[in-house]
Amino acid sequence: MVTATSYSNEFDTYKNDDNLESFALLWLDTHVDTSEENRQAQKQLRNIINHLKTFDDENECHEYILSMSPYDRVVLIVSGRLGRTIVPHVHNSRQIISIYIYCMNKQTNEQWSKPFTKVFIIYFL
Repeated sequence: MVTATSYSNEFDTYKNDDNLESFALLWLDTHVDTSEENRQAQKQLRNIINHLKTFDDENECHEYILSMSPYDRVVLIVSGRLGRTIVPHVHNSRQIISIYIYCMNKQTNEQWSKPFTKVFIIYFL
């Protein structure tokens, strides 16, 4: 269960969802929760990090990132198709420390992602 709490001070207003880890792992994919392979990957990732949040909707993911404290750190995993549209909107967010694009077409994804220094391509055969 994720709880949301609002904090305010004279410098900043932000939401905090009780993430006490040094970074959050966000995973955006239209099939993130429907594919058995993805559910197994989530189990393995949760052995490494407790704060894994999945999204199947790009807008929800984007809004979640915007709602985070500017002091939070996020690693984003995203499919190549959704990466093309969300990366330009979140790449410069202070919260984003790296973005991993997993894809089957390495060359195409390397081309569009070239200007984004936080992007790394993970290629699957």
